[in-house]
Amino acid sequence: MAMRFGRLDLNLLVALDALLTERSVSLASDRLCLSQSATSSALGRLREYFGDELLVVKGRTMILTARAEELIEPVRAVLEQIRTTVAVAPPFDPATADRAIRLMASDYSTEVLLAGVLAGMERDAPGMRFEIQPMNDTPIEAIERGNIDLLLTIDYAISADHPSQLLFEDDYVVVGDQNNPALAGPMTKELYFALGHVSPRFGKARVPAFEDWFVRRQKQQRRVEVVAPSFLSLPGLILGTKRIATMHRRMAEIVVRSMPLVMREIPFDIPPIREAVQWNIANNNDRALRWVVERLMFAASKDTPKPDANVLALSGGSIDRNQIEVEYRMNHPQR
Repeated sequence: MAMRFGRLDLNLLVALDALLTERSVSLASDRLCLSQSATSSALGRLREYFGDELLVVKGRTMILTARAEELIEPVRAVLEQIRTTVAVAPPFDPATADRAIRLMASDYSTEVLLAGVLAGMERDAPGMRFEIQPMNDTPIEAIERGNIDLLLTIDYAISADHPSQLLFEDDYVVVGDQNNPALAGPMTKELYFALGHVSPRFGKARVPAFEDWFVRRQKQQRRVEVVAPSFLSLPGLILGTKRIATMHRRMAEIVVRSMPLVMREIPFDIPPIREAVQWNIANNNDRALRWVVERLMFAASKDTPKPDANVLALSGGSIDRNQIEVEYRMNHPQR
């Protein structure tokens, strides 16, 4: 029988189920949308495979053989299993899902987006578990090797080879101690480059943040007095000093509410960053991952920050994002 299984066209199981149910070649052919000759041919192949007549004529009707009676429930069960596990993807229910999701994200992304989303998931998906890995020098490789399920990073750094979804846009502000006399009025370009700065670097290669790279295009050097290991370390390193830090607005709005810090607009144009989430194309139909992405998108869309009324505004100019992307990729080949 094991050898014969290799010769069985599994489509014949559908025909067998119809024949066993209808007990008639003509009725089974109607159900299968086949001609009677095609259905009779299928019955002949099934008889050969099972070594049994399966259906025999008795008077004006057909009756099932004992072997055919034995096959009714097993055949129906096999077809149902194929339908539920192969033909139709099982529905994803976050309330009962038991799944671990690995994400790679900066502390900035974790603070301004992931923290709130994961808090909500504790209630809606209590069986799901999450591991947040810090950004490294080769995040796309981590996606392709299957070391992570989702990557949160700026859109310049994602790969064109895998699906992605934009989440939100964020710009930059200057943050400093509220007692810093340099921040009593508007931030000027001269003042910005005269003050000491705290700036983050990342990974083994000590890659600068996007804002640090872009500021270099101003053809002036910042006086970086402290190199920080993360975005979240910036507030503590400027507190009680005359130094300033260039921070994402979303994070700045969080820290100025909880610490004696103030923020001011940057006195020159820095293009906003666009945060995206990416996953391996092989997981494009993973319903659990898609559900997490949908939650991230929803949280990002409802939490779009607006400029604070106390922040001194500065009008900006137009910026060619395509040019910025090309230059950024050249300077950050792995990020």
